[in-house]
Amino acid sequence: MNKITAAITAVGAYVPDFVLTNQVLETMVDTNDEWITSRTGIKERRILKDADKGTSYLAIKAAQDLIAKANIDPLEIDMVVMATATPDMQVSATGAYVATQIGATNAFAYDLQAACSSFLYGMSTAAAYIESGRYKKVLLIGADKMSSIVDYTDRTTCIIFGDGAGAVLFEPNYEGLGLQDEYLRSDGVGRDFLKIDAGGSLHPTTIQTIEEKRHSIRQDGKTVFKYAVTNMADASEQILKRNNLTNEDVNFLVPHQANKRIIDATASRMNLEESKVLMNIERYGNTTSATLPLVLNDFEHLFKKGDTIIFAAFGGGFTWGSIYLKWAYDKK
Repeated sequence: MNKITAAITAVGAYVPDFVLTNQVLETMVDTNDEWITSRTGIKERRILKDADKGTSYLAIKAAQDLIAKANIDPLEIDMVVMATATPDMQVSATGAYVATQIGATNAFAYDLQAACSSFLYGMSTAAAYIESGRYKKVLLIGADKMSSIVDYTDRTTCIIFGDGAGAVLFEPNYEGLGLQDEYLRSDGVGRDFLKIDAGGSLHPTTIQTIEEKRHSIRQDGKTVFKYAVTNMADASEQILKRNNLTNEDVNFLVPHQANKRIIDATASRMNLEESKVLMNIERYGNTTSATLPLVLNDFEHLFKKGDTIIFAAFGGGFTWGSIYLKWAYDKK
């Protein structure tokens, strides 16, 4: 029997209808379109405006899109991994609720949180379960309602983030396609540079923490940028070296969509031509756990069976890494 590898066999996605443009942000905070575009590459982002809907709504929609396109029976899904930094609520796993709502009642589900690296880490987790031979269909969802933790009076963060969700299905492959290698890292030095200060066990919610706006995401932009540029590029370069790959061997780079300058630096280190670097940051901004699957969904039509795809991400904590995957199908 040939070795089992874990391949992506289907993708799905969902973004809300409401578009928050740079022009609208100009009326909210002291910023402008030229400043935002030149520094981030972002023109607009999608926002889930309904206060009664959380991250689970985005995740369910993305999963349903995948299920419909792939024509699969949700009862056949063995496991749901929910990559998110913005769960619906504390303690109660959002993934469990999502699995039930999409009809995956034979699956077990849980949440995985590694900030903007959540989906990348989730790929590793899903692949390990498939490669074990124990499970046949693992649904990995990356979803975040970042607008729920953004302070729209803070011009350093409100310009960056958007809401969205993407999903991929991992299944066994016996042709050597799918996930080939991973280089994943973390460093707790980043704990204070990108975070939500209050609401956790260290600083529980009080009237004072609310009044001080300590429940919104904050970052030291220059420090995060420096670490992101270095580590995302290093990880991508490392994955190439470990697998004796050259820039010519790589068909596409699927990078976390945090900042166009970070993406450009990673592509430059890999010596990749522009056509191989996939970006949709202009339309969605940074959707955190959803950026990688949204890129897969938007550019699925370009992928051919056997294509070499390199994934790269960097997130708070700090967390980062790169994954080497061979694409397993041609889009019908």
